[in-house]
Amino acid sequence: MTLRNRPAYPLSLALVSFAIAVSIGSIAAAQVKPGDLITPENAAKVRMLVSPGTYYAVRHGMELRIVKPEPINWPPPYREATEKYSGQVRLAADHRTVLGYVAGQPFPLIDLNDPDVATKIIWNSEFRPIATDDFDLRYFECQVVPFHPGTARKTLLFSEIGHLAGYDEIGRTEVEPMPVDPDFMKTGIWWRAAAYPVIAPDEAQGDGGVRYRYWDPNRADEAWAFSERSRRVRRVNEVILSASPGLDTWDPDHVGGFAAKPQEYSYRFLGERNMLACVHAVHSPEHPCPADGGATVCPEDWEMRNLYVIEVTPRPSWIRNFLQSRRLVYVDSQAWFNPYVDSYDRRGELWRSQIYFMTYRDRPVPDARVAIYPFRREFVLAASSVDVQSGIATTCYLPGPDTPERECWYINMGAVDRNFFATEAMVRAAQ
Repeated sequence: MTLRNRPAYPLSLALVSFAIAVSIGSIAAAQVKPGDLITPENAAKVRMLVSPGTYYAVRHGMELRIVKPEPINWPPPYREATEKYSGQVRLAADHRTVLGYVAGQPFPLIDLNDPDVATKIIWNSEFRPIATDDFDLRYFECQVVPFHPGTARKTLLFSEIGHLAGYDEIGRTEVEPMPVDPDFMKTGIWWRAAAYPVIAPDEAQGDGGVRYRYWDPNRADEAWAFSERSRRVRRVNEVILSASPGLDTWDPDHVGGFAAKPQEYSYRFLGERNMLACVHAVHSPEHPCPADGGATVCPEDWEMRNLYVIEVTPRPSWIRNFLQSRRLVYVDSQAWFNPYVDSYDRRGELWRSQIYFMTYRDRPVPDARVAIYPFRREFVLAASSVDVQSGIATTCYLPGPDTPERECWYINMGAVDRNFFATEAMVRAAQ
């Protein structure tokens, strides 16, 4: 474990606790071994090996099955693009964007003593290998469930959406146009995302949303929401994308890890740690966890991984806009995905934790017939957003156990194009 020298200013109590955890992380690692089953009774074994929010979930019933670590390799097209283009990439003078980026990973050589290491790690995570061109996630289900260890699942809210999709205009490595969509030169749109139509609950059927992110660091994300009841499309303020409505503890800025516009934040490197993560999950569809009342998924395979830990705080001009005072973002140094992200409220207290259950293979489900790839790649099989202050979790299943579309994940297959992300297409899908 190597920590950068930090500025000489007082740390919050949470960061002091984190520093202590780092110093004894190697001792904690020796306390778990392949074959162990972690339950609330022996949760203390992993206290220093998972994020504080994930530890909350373990103490409240989520079980971890410890397995031997296995490597994760990049898709060959992504690796080739990194070798071809990364040598020309550099940070802009204001550190708010990268210059010379085309495709692949922008900064494959990470020096922990580099004063800009935190920013470079975040940019590597932005251009992660899991999906570089497009994706279409079909018929995924989410359930809002309180933690009730040892009891039957009590679902407070069930939701299902027909498509969660994305389309990147730069960094493309597998589907034409490559490596850059010509539309990028005209619009400056970095990527497009959409979630529509809502299938459940009944009162929201047909609803949906579309979001555009611009490469210009000074141009905010644009988003639109469609309501089937009013038959109206309305523009959504970017600030709302960092908050979640009602019981659902997900917000758009945490779908797929830390997903907020990176230029609106500052980054500080807290260290490199060996920690537990779920990156070779075995269940598809995933199983609701019987030990925590179905709030998360378990038991699932967790293994020791090398993670970078980054503190993320809003830039001064943005602080008043966000409910979170800061986030701790954990980045897997091979997969470049976030196994978990912890968010802290304006009082500095732990608020929410997003936990991702990943796998690495050549298809999302064992019996896939269409979504089969010539190489292994990463898939998210489930994700839990845990509100540690209310004891409620929203867990999404990818694929859902009861959905008509079993294969669920279509990554870099041209399953969606730019037209899918027009508000007109969202409205038509509700009919």
